[in-house]
Amino acid sequence: MRGVRSSLWPKITLGLGLALVLLAGVGLVATKVLTNRYESSLTRQVLLAPSARGMSPQAQNTAWRDGGGPLNFLLIGSDLRADDPDEGQRSDTIIIVQINAERTGAHLVSIPRDLLVDIPEFPPTDFYGSREKINAAFHFGGGSAGGVQLLSATLAQLADIKFEGAAVIDFGGFERIIDLLGGVRLCVDAEVTSIHTDRHFPLGCQVFSGAEALDYSRQRYGLDNGDYDRQRHNQQLLKAIFNTALDGGIANNPIKIDQFIRALGASLTLDTGGATLTDVLLALRSLRPDGLVGVTVPSYPEMIGAESFVLLNEEAPQLFDALHRATLDQWALVNPQWVHAL
Repeated sequence: MRGVRSSLWPKITLGLGLALVLLAGVGLVATKVLTNRYESSLTRQVLLAPSARGMSPQAQNTAWRDGGGPLNFLLIGSDLRADDPDEGQRSDTIIIVQINAERTGAHLVSIPRDLLVDIPEFPPTDFYGSREKINAAFHFGGGSAGGVQLLSATLAQLADIKFEGAAVIDFGGFERIIDLLGGVRLCVDAEVTSIHTDRHFPLGCQVFSGAEALDYSRQRYGLDNGDYDRQRHNQQLLKAIFNTALDGGIANNPIKIDQFIRALGASLTLDTGGATLTDVLLALRSLRPDGLVGVTVPSYPEMIGAESFVLLNEEAPQLFDALHRATLDQWALVNPQWVHAL
């Protein structure tokens, strides 16, 4: 989509990492008071198109509560809830999270925002369908919840999958959340200077503040593999957030949990169908950092005319088939070049 600003990949990774830490911890120790506070602090909207929703709201409730199969969750990094609506029509980061049937692990499949796809029609905005960058689906759906619905329909068509839930995360308060953790320890494996702040990141391990961690995780220029390096650094940040929260006992500290709940709730729009917040918390309580695996969609950049796109390569259909069949563990074993341990 022309004119859309740079990817929010770093921020969505941070948001997802924090969310999973909270869900795992709160599912074990939260009282009804805390759960109700969280429920009331976030916005619920219909984010999934009918063609992208895996089951009825009632069945979704049962799926989250009782298990019995994997869960697909769509995460969007966007300014959807920004005060300025003109600045809020962006879906720069798209991640499909497939949680295993045992609820002990998950694969995070990042979708390139410039991926060339067929976007289906969307009657509510009189959009008749077109072949565009996938990021454009949010715009053609009218932004807000409609934009996410069209994006979910596009992904359901592309990968032949359905979703049990979706979330849109806005990131204004997440620097503060890292700072609430006391910072996170990261090891810089490729020396780089920020193009945003001129901050220099030398080789070695250190504790990063929220601003420093986000700045480092945004860098791609000056790195050998560009966006792929940025993705790997975000995965490292994800694990660092998990480890810091769990090792520091944050998940068992009601006061800290309450602070995180208020900060996260102010940045989150959620669709879990008929599943309650308690169902979601309990379903994810066994997730841990070592159970997360990062996946990059097999693809390559290509200039078409004067514009840069990302095109799927010949290995992509096998990834989508593995998503459909929930066999990503097996797919990852034979496609390690597209897999990143977190």
